[in-house]
Amino acid sequence: MALDTLSYKTKSVNAETADKKWVIVDAEGEVVGRLASKIAMVLRGKHKPTFTPHADTGDNVIVINADKIQMSGNKVDTKEYIRHTGYPGGQRVALAKDLMKDDNKSTRVVEAAVKGMLPKTKLGRAVYGNLHVYAGTEHPHAGQKPVKLDLNAIK
Repeated sequence: MALDTLSYKTKSVNAETADKKWVIVDAEGEVVGRLASKIAMVLRGKHKPTFTPHADTGDNVIVINADKIQMSGNKVDTKEYIRHTGYPGGQRVALAKDLMKDDNKSTRVVEAAVKGMLPKTKLGRAVYGNLHVYAGTEHPHAGQKPVKLDLNAIK
């Protein structure tokens, strides 16, 4: 008995056929880790039925009000962000509370949290390029007509 009329092939989506959208997320009052996990899922495209593990099928995410995020527990006082200048003895440590005070650096907290939740591969670095974080409510992506994303709707 042949199944000539039905097709049971798995549809694999590639970067060209992916339906990529622009979404905007308001981070005001959100907890950093919970926010970052949902943003990482949207960036990868895992919220879509057409998710393909080996392709960039996720949406472009704009995060506004990154300076108004919250941290649970006492992470504001104890969380350290370590970077290296590339020179001998060039390791620099910044506390979360110091980064949150400065508007130019407050976006680094959200960026670091999301980056840590993405794969450490070429695809993960490419997907990270679809993240745009801004401290205030202004962003230069109005031409893309971003749609507001409700994070509570994503599981």
